[in-house]
Amino acid sequence: QVQLVESGGGLVQAGGSLRLSCAASGRTFSSYAMGWFRQAPGKEREFVSAIGKYGDTTYNADSVKGRFTISRDNAKNTVYLQMNSLKPEDTAVYYCAAGPRNTGTAGVYDYWGQGTQVTVSS
Repeated sequence: QVQLVESGGGLVQAGGSLRLSCAASGRTFSSYAMGWFRQAPGKEREFVSAIGKYGDTTYNADSVKGRFTISRDNAKNTVYLQMNSLKPEDTAVYYCAAGPRNTGTAGVYDYWGQGTQVTVSS
């Protein structure tokens, strides 16, 4: 069982930056690939970024390539999402998830956090 708690969301102007964190409970954090997803009002949840168990492989959605960077610190049981050059269309609730492999498919992930709101003003 893994519990995930996101933090770091907030209100930022377009062009600004935020760093999201996702802290995981348990001693098996390094056994899981981690992903970030987001859901805007009235839209389906969409993939943002994923990282392998040891941080050696990453995978990003086209919409965030060159702007968002995912990383992890297995010693701290934490995964991060550094978001730069934010746009109003990045406004959403951001969720982290843990699963067996880094993929953009939400159904592969077994555990989810409660989400953190990111709002980007124009």
